Amino acid sequence: MRTPLRTRKAATTITAITAFTALALAGCGGESKEAGPPAGPTSTAENGGGSVSLPSLKGENIQVAAVWTGPEQENFTKVLKEFEKRTGATVTFVPAQDPIVNFLGTKIAGGAPPDVAMLPQVGAIKQAAAQKWIKPVGPEAKAQLAKNYSQGWQDLGAVDGTQYGVYFKAANKSLIWYNSAAFENAGASEPKTWKEFLATAETISASGVTPVSVGGADGWTLTDWFENVYLSQAGPEKYDQLARHAIKWTDPSVTQALTTLAQLFGKPALIAGGADGALQTEFPASVTQTFTGGDQPKGAMVFEGDFAAVNIAQTDAEIGTDAKVFPFPAVGAESPVVTAGDAAVALKDTKGAQALLTFLASPDAARIWAGSGGFLSPNRNLDPAAYPNDVQRKIAKALIEAGDDFRFDMSDQMPQSFGGTPGKGEWKALQDFLKNPKDIAGTQARLEADAAKAYRS
Repeated sequence: MRTPLRTRKAATTITAITAFTALALAGCGGESKEAGPPAGPTSTAENGGGSVSLPSLKGENIQVAAVWTGPEQENFTKVLKEFEKRTGATVTFVPAQDPIVNFLGTKIAGGAPPDVAMLPQVGAIKQAAAQKWIKPVGPEAKAQLAKNYSQGWQDLGAVDGTQYGVYFKAANKSLIWYNSAAFENAGASEPKTWKEFLATAETISASGVTPVSVGGADGWTLTDWFENVYLSQAGPEKYDQLARHAIKWTDPSVTQALTTLAQLFGKPALIAGGADGALQTEFPASVTQTFTGGDQPKGAMVFEGDFAAVNIAQTDAEIGTDAKVFPFPAVGAESPVVTAGDAAVALKDTKGAQALLTFLASPDAARIWAGSGGFLSPNRNLDPAAYPNDVQRKIAKALIEAGDDFRFDMSDQMPQSFGGTPGKGEWKALQDFLKNPKDIAGTQARLEADAAKAYRS
């Protein structure tokens, strides 16, 4: 965690990122296409990766910790049930609190760590490796990674050349979902630039519907707003420098990004519930309130990743018709693409823990969750037909075809005390900024003070 991720190669260009986003969102219609999990312990997965061989683990108990709740926990449990079916092991899901490294530290101190944990931050993998909490990936899982993953996704789970993590779940965090009926009634169209986005918001507001839903109670959504604006406006090299804290948060490029973001945050009438309402709205509610109420929702648009599909599924809206999506608007020359993901790591070097990592690195495991929606896999041998609709198939295809040309979530690369802790660091500073977007200099000063402290510790 103390050494930030070596983000994608300097040769990565915003042009490649734009192609990624454009491809992801071309042709967002299409009917549902369900795909169930492969059947039986000796089944062959019907995709390019083939089946994965797993040992008999009858009588072995395996605990898996993750911060997932609700539909995400339910869908991950389906994956674990298939692993149980194939191996004879008993797998228990252990609900973890965020930040998960603190939760794991408590468990380890008490002598009862889980066998496997799902870490949602690159910084958390680095911290856990530095503390010697996690075990290197075994040869079977490494073989699956080599066969199924690009080098970039393998590198994200490695620390100083040692492979620790298996990135099971990925995310495209540069999408804006919208209520198509609200857009149609307002005569609004999908914007391509930030200027057009603000104009579209004003058009929708004039129609009597508040345009933008923001889940500000969850500080991570605000870091995603900042990162997308910053990547598009400042460019990938500056993005990498800020992620490493090679430049300070008082840098003029940060001033410019916050000034741009204030063009939205500084107009409470454009945000559902205003700043105060947004700060009381958690991410799931920010999505569902966009797709309930027909053409009169609380907000007509909501920004977040492909995983918002899980929350949309809790409403009556159908993805591709009632719920549509467009790329985060270009602030600079091109639209950004920011990715994220959850990696499985072993805290015990047991046969069961290593077998589960092997399974999670295979197309077989990814296929199970993909069929339920709200999931994106970096596994290049997962058949796109496993995804439930054309929107998610296009997004998934774009991720795979992008190879290593992407930028990983900046806050997830940073020390978790700064970039990934509720009520602290970047999360808290940007929540304060949402409440008072005129205080750009003060926001930058607080961000820099907190970042400097985190990188020193």
